Amino acid sequence: MANAGDEQQRERQRQQRELAEIRRNFAEMGARMGSLFEPAAADEPKPAPPSEQRALPAPPPAPPLFAGRGRWWWAAALTLLFLVGGLFGWLLRGEGGSEPPPSPTTVAAAVPPPAPPETVIRTRTSVPEACLDTARLGDEVIARLTRNQRDNRLFSALRKYTIASQACRREASP
Repeated sequence: MANAGDEQQRERQRQQRELAEIRRNFAEMGARMGSLFEPAAADEPKPAPPSEQRALPAPPPAPPLFAGRGRWWWAAALTLLFLVGGLFGWLLRGEGGSEPPPSPTTVAAAVPPPAPPETVIRTRTSVPEACLDTARLGDEVIARLTRNQRDNRLFSALRKYTIASQACRREASP
C-alpha cells in the first residue's frame, strides 16, 4: 500500500517538474519574440523585406521505409510466402484429389412416365373496403399537413382516418 502511495507521489512530482519546465520555456520564448498582438516599438529595427531574409535550410530527406533490407531479404520473404501458400492449398485439397474424375457412361435413355396433369390454384386477393378508405384518408391527412392546412378539415380527416384504420384492422384480422 505504501509503495503505491510513493509511486503516486513520484508521478505527481514528475508532472509538476514538466509543467514548470514548459512554463519556463514559454516565458523564454515570449521574452525573445515579444508580443505578437502589439505593434513593434519605434526603437526596434524593422524586419528585413522577404527578398533579403535568409531562407531556412531544407529538412533532411526522410529515410526510405525499408532502407536496411537487402534484395535477398525480399526474395526470401516472397519464397516463404509462396511455400506457405502452396502447403495451405495442398492441405485444403483433401482426400482423393489425385484420382481423375469418373468418365461418363452411356445409359439407355428411359422414357419418363407421363406427368400428372398440373393443378393450378389461383388465389384472389381482396382488400377490405375499410382499408382502401384508410389509405385514401391517410393520403388526405398527409396532403393537408404538408400544405400546412391545420384547421377543422384536418381534424375531421384525421378522425375519419382513425375510425377507418380501426375498421380495417378488424376486417383484416383472422
